[in-house]
Amino acid sequence: MITTICCFFSFLVEAVILWQYASTLFVPKCRAKTRFICLCIFYLILFAVSLFDFKWLNASLYLFVNFLFLFLCCRLKWHLAFFHSAVLTAVMALCELAVYSIIGHFAPHFFTETASAQNIILFGIFSKMIFFTVIYILMHFFKERREYSQKHDKYTLLLVFIPLTSVYVMLTFVAVSDACTLSPALIFMVTLGAVFLLITNLLVFGINQYNQKKNMEFTEMQLLLQKEANAAEYYAMLLSQNENQNILIHDIKKHLQSIRILNDKKEYGKISAYIEQLLLSSDLQESARLCDHELLNAILCRYKRKCNSSLISFHADIRHGTIDFIADNDLTSLFCNLLDNALEAARGIPDAFVEINTGKRTGTPFIVISVINSSRTNPFTDSQDSLTSHKPDKRGHGFGIKSIRKAVSKYHGDMQMYYHDDTLTFHTVITLKSSVQP
Repeated sequence: MITTICCFFSFLVEAVILWQYASTLFVPKCRAKTRFICLCIFYLILFAVSLFDFKWLNASLYLFVNFLFLFLCCRLKWHLAFFHSAVLTAVMALCELAVYSIIGHFAPHFFTETASAQNIILFGIFSKMIFFTVIYILMHFFKERREYSQKHDKYTLLLVFIPLTSVYVMLTFVAVSDACTLSPALIFMVTLGAVFLLITNLLVFGINQYNQKKNMEFTEMQLLLQKEANAAEYYAMLLSQNENQNILIHDIKKHLQSIRILNDKKEYGKISAYIEQLLLSSDLQESARLCDHELLNAILCRYKRKCNSSLISFHADIRHGTIDFIADNDLTSLFCNLLDNALEAARGIPDAFVEINTGKRTGTPFIVISVINSSRTNPFTDSQDSLTSHKPDKRGHGFGIKSIRKAVSKYHGDMQMYYHDDTLTFHTVITLKSSVQP
């Protein structure tokens, strides 16, 4: 019974180590829930087969199960999945052999009592502790060399002293157990201490991994906020330019009167210089009017120019008063991210188009924003919950959608996205609740 429990515990630790290894080094292919279910099924099969005690079968199946998990759940080619599976299998086997050698040197009588529950547990925890230590060091060096590596703090390597210290404590437990006859209470305390030591190691590194992920997300979100702040400043500059243009148009009568005076005096050189100065004025740059909301009009004009340069047809139908209740920063986040995604999907497609519309549902406080854009492929993954990015930098993917969802949630709204296979178009429909009653 003790042997079975220890075996189950060993496979549990190995599953945790594989999860940590895959999460740190590779880009997942499916959701965390799917990966967790696959891992549980695979290692339950491993545990069931291990009860028959066929060592070569167990080792081969361990190699195959790790390969299946890495290949099916991570974005890896089959030969890389097999390589990393072989690395895990080899390290595990070498760690168990090393523990045999170390214990045999420091505690020569240890293996004469192999049926002892205490010895079985100590051996299992000792070998998994060394396995975890070696894998953590490998993760650190593999992470620096992978091409899609994320920046990480090199000082995290110092955490390796925690499992190394734990290995020393485990060796001390083994030596004390071999040299002295312990009471049942002390045997239980030593065994429980070894279990707690291993759990502490796993928790420390799990929490460290979680903190690194949260810090990365926070940094990316800060960069996104900075980008949106810069965009808002840019649009404020455009509004100022539009105002200056309106002032110039208002004063055009005065400019014409001045030109007439110069013409009466036959000062044609000055007339030519005057007209040239007006034509070159930044206040006379081309400006379009796509809606009656000043900030949104500036945003739409910018994306219209982007679409024109990419040979993408752009159409906007923004009904009067539909988005007046949205704050400027939310308006920038919402429409810039929507149009960024639409432009990215439509770029490079013949006869591509981007269409954005806003309207009000009659008799309700709800406003509907719809974006339709050309898309050559369905961007959804297997489930209709997450989108696949085609950007070269995968780290920046997803924050635009998060920003959109944040704005939608703030205005008590809802967002639906779907892909139409017949027309090869991607549709985003957003419903927001207006604070202005109809």
